[in-house]
Amino acid sequence: MKKILLLSMSLLVVGCTSFGEGIVKAVMEKREQEDLRECKVNGKSFPGLQNSFEKNGDTVKVLMVHGVGTHMSGYSTQFQEKLATELNLTVKSSRYKEISLVSQEFPEQNLGSLRVRRLMTEDQSQEMLFYELTWSSITNPEKAKIKYDTSGEYSYDRAEVNQMLKQFSNDTSPDPMVYLGKSQGEILASFRTAFCWMVGRDWKSLPETSSDECVIDKQAIQYLPSDQYAIVSHSLGSRIVIDGMQSIASQVSKIANGDPSSAESQFIQGFQQKQIPFYLMSNQLPLLEMGQNPPEVINQKDQYCIAGSEHYEQRLVKKTSIMAFSDPNDLLSYAIPQQFVQSYLDSRLCAEVTNININVAHVIDMFGMGSFANPLTAHTGYDSDDRVVALIAKGIGTKNTADIVTERCRWTQYVD
Repeated sequence: MKKILLLSMSLLVVGCTSFGEGIVKAVMEKREQEDLRECKVNGKSFPGLQNSFEKNGDTVKVLMVHGVGTHMSGYSTQFQEKLATELNLTVKSSRYKEISLVSQEFPEQNLGSLRVRRLMTEDQSQEMLFYELTWSSITNPEKAKIKYDTSGEYSYDRAEVNQMLKQFSNDTSPDPMVYLGKSQGEILASFRTAFCWMVGRDWKSLPETSSDECVIDKQAIQYLPSDQYAIVSHSLGSRIVIDGMQSIASQVSKIANGDPSSAESQFIQGFQQKQIPFYLMSNQLPLLEMGQNPPEVINQKDQYCIAGSEHYEQRLVKKTSIMAFSDPNDLLSYAIPQQFVQSYLDSRLCAEVTNININVAHVIDMFGMGSFANPLTAHTGYDSDDRVVALIAKGIGTKNTADIVTERCRWTQYVD
């Protein structure tokens, strides 16, 4: 009788477990099928990269800057492929061009690498040059100081999941500290050098491989009218991009007061007519502003960005459009309030911000115990999210806006 009772109880437990698993699976499949993740866009309309392809011969140059953690060349491949599909760029170069970044500022420092690929429309009349900046080589030597912590000597009695989390933490948490410490200059030099290669050469004039220093010359002026630029970044990369552009703005102000006939001055005069979009995924600007000195020029946007104003000739560009992506369940990303723009962004950038509050991680109901979303997915899932890619490719509030954005994102339009 006892054996029969135990057998019955076992079958009941197995049945309940299977039934429970079935419920969980059904709930997850239903949620994934419906995909109820939020997408809220607050700001002015923006056209996306598609707007850069208006006529034959147009070139859009996209620079991608990674965030925390060790990255290897090729980290942007998935995003690059999804972006090319959204823009209908069906032809690509058979090879990459690899450039080792060097600068006179830090002649002994390995500043990372720049990998470039060419993607084109079917008739090859329009192209996107995708520049992938990898700067991990600058911070890796510092992170090596704590590498012992995940060796067998110190981790043998650590739980398996905790060991994985510790490896992740040791690879990612030092990067902001190293950047805000002694290596900020090197990382910003890496960004400026990559930016120089992007604006200064077309595909044919880019070397297959190079370790030469980049300079702005008359060739760069030649391509300026038909080139459009965009920058995409992730997490710490948002801070690097803004700091890098602010440091370039400082150099522009000095050159603007110099010889107007020099190649650099002529390039700057053309560059100041550009409108450059920044797509900041898992934006961290407010977090990483803490403890930092403000830029040289703040709260003076009207003096620099309105035609005919006192310092109009010292602006960096005509307008910087910042699209800040943040998942509310990403513990390390933040929206950008308007007051932050005025007080903590260099006025010479002529910045305008659109905040995109988007769930890239699925939120699940923990059976009455509250809702939950994986914070790691919420931090790293932007560049694989179809809505994010569509927003970057085709914007919002224009004739090119993708169906997935129209159907899945709620837009609150801001006006002056």
